[in-house]
Amino acid sequence: MVPGGLTGLDGNALSQLVDALVERGWFAGERFIDATLCQALRDELQRLSANQALNEAGIGRGDQHQLRRDIRGDTIRWLDRESQAQRHYLALMAELQQQINRALYLGLFEFEAHFAEYPPGAFYKRHVDSFQGRANRIVSTVLYLNPDWPDDGGGEMAVYAVEDESREVARIRPEAGTFVCFLSDRVPHAVLPTRCPRASIAGWFRRNASLGGLIDPAR
Repeated sequence: MVPGGLTGLDGNALSQLVDALVERGWFAGERFIDATLCQALRDELQRLSANQALNEAGIGRGDQHQLRRDIRGDTIRWLDRESQAQRHYLALMAELQQQINRALYLGLFEFEAHFAEYPPGAFYKRHVDSFQGRANRIVSTVLYLNPDWPDDGGGEMAVYAVEDESREVARIRPEAGTFVCFLSDRVPHAVLPTRCPRASIAGWFRRNASLGGLIDPAR
């Protein structure tokens, strides 16, 4: 539940999100998250960046983790609930998790998320989010934090067809309040080269995939 005094998610928007996940595997909604909360989260990300508290993002995990600036160029910081803005956003994601589980029976277990900052010129090549061989990331989310994104700013999310990943089906402008949600192992997507500093929060709803003594998600 969202803490007392804070605004929850719009019921109509939630219904549209669930319907879109069923029909095509992805959803994008403008003004899905309150502008005041987006500004607070963006201010926090800017403070972290100014204090050099962001880390270069890599690809893969565990023994396969590596830094590949030719594939992705963002810096990140995992959400840790230290600020009121983070706690509010994570409460909204808990509300969304309950709604998705109630409607689609996906068994979503927990949510993880990080701030992401793309400097001018950065990008993330086409990929899917679920790690090969460990499909515990089930539903991916992205919240954009950039107010007044210029028409020539670049940095859009390109979404590709599930049945043909070479065919682009949408470009989503990274404007503050726009929220994207998609099936992690099915929807290919990319971040196109940005011409402006680009701020967002990427997140994943995960399923408990513990098996044979391997705890997944890791604690």
